[in-house]
Amino acid sequence: MNILLWVLQILAAVIYGSSGVMKVFMFEKISQDVASFGALPRGAWMALGILELICTVGLIVPAVFHWRPQLIALAAILLAAESLVFVWVHVKYGEMTPVFMSAVLGFVMAFVAYGRLVLKPII
Repeated sequence: MNILLWVLQILAAVIYGSSGVMKVFMFEKISQDVASFGALPRGAWMALGILELICTVGLIVPAVFHWRPQLIALAAILLAAESLVFVWVHVKYGEMTPVFMSAVLGFVMAFVAYGRLVLKPII
């Protein structure tokens, strides 16, 4: 179970880290191609990108250093909640592929949070 959780944490960190970088540093370029980026103001997307980058660190660093491991679950819960927001936004704009991706990522993050809190906590 520990290996599965580690794999999921690393994959999620890569995906959410990439997404955060795009929202913070490449927003103008990517927002032209995706209609749903008009759903929220630029500042909100910037805040979500920063949240993703912080949570990316929160998925890995506390586990590696065995420092405040509850931060892993907190980061995963925040990313799961953010995924729910994205599901709503993508449904509103009729973007079905991102709906499924956001839903799957949300469930994965919920599983990581449950896994690190209950199944295989890092002590």
